[in-house]
Amino acid sequence: MTAERYQLTDSYSISRVLNGCWQLSLGHSLNGPLDMDDVMKAFYLLKDHGFTTFDVADIYTGAEEFIGAFISQLKQRGDYHKEDIQIHTKYVPDLEYLSKVDFAFTESIIDRSLMRLNRDILDVVQFHWWDYEVPGMIETALHLKKLQEKGKIRCVSLTNFDTDHMDLLVQAGVPIASIQAQYSLFDRRPEKKLQAYCREHQIPMICYGTLAGGFLAERYLGKTREEIVPETRSQVKYLQIIEDSFGWDGYQKLLARVKEIADAHQVQVSQVATRFILEQDMVAAAVIGVRNSRHVEDNDRIFSFRLSNEEKQSLRAMMDDVPCPEGEPFELERTVGSKYRNIMHMNINEEEQQ
Repeated sequence: MTAERYQLTDSYSISRVLNGCWQLSLGHSLNGPLDMDDVMKAFYLLKDHGFTTFDVADIYTGAEEFIGAFISQLKQRGDYHKEDIQIHTKYVPDLEYLSKVDFAFTESIIDRSLMRLNRDILDVVQFHWWDYEVPGMIETALHLKKLQEKGKIRCVSLTNFDTDHMDLLVQAGVPIASIQAQYSLFDRRPEKKLQAYCREHQIPMICYGTLAGGFLAERYLGKTREEIVPETRSQVKYLQIIEDSFGWDGYQKLLARVKEIADAHQVQVSQVATRFILEQDMVAAAVIGVRNSRHVEDNDRIFSFRLSNEEKQSLRAMMDDVPCPEGEPFELERTVGSKYRNIMHMNINEEEQQ
């Protein structure tokens, strides 16, 4: 089964499932380090299966370097054509450093990503600004545009912006190619305002959290909340999302319904959950984390079926019957004192930014 692709710009396309590399970040797993040899094996398999787009960030400690090592191996094997591999990174200045960000600093971080990733151009740089009250957001986004004009960046994009602040950048002339936002059966915050804005301005969404840290999977069907011990920092966050939407009992009912749909298509719960988001308006792609090589072939099955209108309507009815987490995308994560913000790491590069 060929992986579907999305034309992000006239000259640049991506796989509709991106290989998410946040789980490669040092300290993300709560159960010890990953088998990085097996992760490298997964990268080769993903490439061979048509999943050629990798999502990483400057703040995922060690992840950019790992992808750079993958690129080096491909070059050594004579199996590297830069247009065949798409790499999306992020530019996320630390919260405590925002007031000091200038063009020279921004260019130094972009140059660092180029060096780490072993590339001569960054395909997509997704910009994030931790605190809207700190001046400099628009100027920094325009600095990325300047670096695009210098040939260091192909596409300037955003991650975890709300609609109003994205609009400020659009009005300032920042050429936004896409926006990354959390979107799943549990978390429908993009539907409140962001999705309509993206439709109006033709800005595709690249969605993460689609599998809620792995909680949209058969292995959790019939489990009690007391049996669950989070395996990653992501799962700590998505337990909060479940709590503020379906609750545990509602989550179990949703899992049961998704399992019925999955069985009808001879696929898995995770593939139905991903397919549902991919079929939503303005969704270009979903980001699925890579932890090992065992589930690479599962990604193929995402593109082996389509959901019927009845199936989508039945899921939508369940979603509409429960609360949605408050506010715009990432608003809770920004709110001082909220349980969501309390698990955010906002000063990851602190030592490097002195």
